[in-house]
Amino acid sequence: MIGNGNSNYRWAVVAMLWWISVFNYADRQAINSVFPLLEKELGLSLVQLGLLGSAFAWVYGLSGFFAGFVVDRMSRKKAILGGLYTWSVICMSTAFSRGFNMLFALRAAEGLGETIYYPASMSMVSDYHGKETRSRAIGLHQTSVYAGTIAGGFFAGLIGQHYGWRWSFIVFGGLGVLLGFVLNKFLREPKRGLSDLAEHETTSASLNLAQFFQLLKRTPTMLCLMGAFMCSNFVAVVLLTWMPKFLYDRFHMGLAVAGLTATLFVQLASVLGSVTGGWMADFLSKKTPRGRILVQATGVLCGAPFVAWCGMTRSVMALIVALTCWGFCKGMYDANIFASLFDVVRPEARGTAAGFLNSVGWLGGGGSAPVLIGWIAKDRGLSAGITAASTVYLLACALLLVAAVLFVKKDSERMRASMEGEHAERFPIV
Repeated sequence: MIGNGNSNYRWAVVAMLWWISVFNYADRQAINSVFPLLEKELGLSLVQLGLLGSAFAWVYGLSGFFAGFVVDRMSRKKAILGGLYTWSVICMSTAFSRGFNMLFALRAAEGLGETIYYPASMSMVSDYHGKETRSRAIGLHQTSVYAGTIAGGFFAGLIGQHYGWRWSFIVFGGLGVLLGFVLNKFLREPKRGLSDLAEHETTSASLNLAQFFQLLKRTPTMLCLMGAFMCSNFVAVVLLTWMPKFLYDRFHMGLAVAGLTATLFVQLASVLGSVTGGWMADFLSKKTPRGRILVQATGVLCGAPFVAWCGMTRSVMALIVALTCWGFCKGMYDANIFASLFDVVRPEARGTAAGFLNSVGWLGGGGSAPVLIGWIAKDRGLSAGITAASTVYLLACALLLVAAVLFVKKDSERMRASMEGEHAERFPIV
């Protein structure tokens, strides 16, 4: 287990990864706030704007599993910083786009650049933080998603409003490259499985693809978690992609104000929800292996009516209330996305599992959401599309409850027994 000497550094790791994740999300959110400028300057249709969101999600999802597979076989530090440099350079290159085709290609490339970060960072955090602090650590890291979304939404709109949309991408990409140079001096690679194994224990070799799919087949909790993430990601991508334009069109807000309103209240509430959800999950997981998943199920169940409210209301104040309440519920779910998964996955397979989770969530949820809602909006308006998305949250809740009631206790016990049994074989008592 982690010794006292590493206690402060393990939280410093969360802080360093927090800043990288801020730019990860700021870069991907920035384009949503300049949709009206792209619509006017490049003559893009609603479906084309939706395709820009889907291009990122499709490539991000397709490459997520392979990124996780690579993460389990290389230094997480190199993967994280290499990804940061790659997506930052691609972000800057977006400024030179002259039409839809180039924008589409670069958004797809951005998804490829960013895909390795979450499998690598979550695997690293799980090695620095054991079951006692894992949800809190991942929950604190999750607040970077909200900070990055706010920064990307507001500053991209502000810069675009005053200096043109191209400068938004130059600024965010350039700052990301500088951050990578700074953190290269301080981020350290941990021993794999550090927080789950005793000092004299080591992890097994990384699983090959056939072994991983066998693990997936005999761990139904993983399947339920991945289905729930696909549903929750669908809802989140709908609101994050289309809310700035929804505000711009319905309430005639400026670009900066629309970008800020679409992100600020949701993300600040999500910070509180993530911290609360992380604390609740760590507390409940000491009493029952169902604790983390029950917190997630509560989040999506309570969030569903507020998603519907966002689409139906015609009052700015009511919309802000709905976005805030949804954000808090979303944070409770988000804090435990990977912590719940790692309760049933051994350390040597966590990068692969996290990558596969991302693939399922972004291909099945994020990849379809922007273009589907764009297609619905063409005939029925954005309001109808956003309202309809709320029903997908109910499906996520059902999958999580099935996992909590039927599977997670057995799957977590099986994982622990396999680790203890393997250790006994390696180090027999004589």
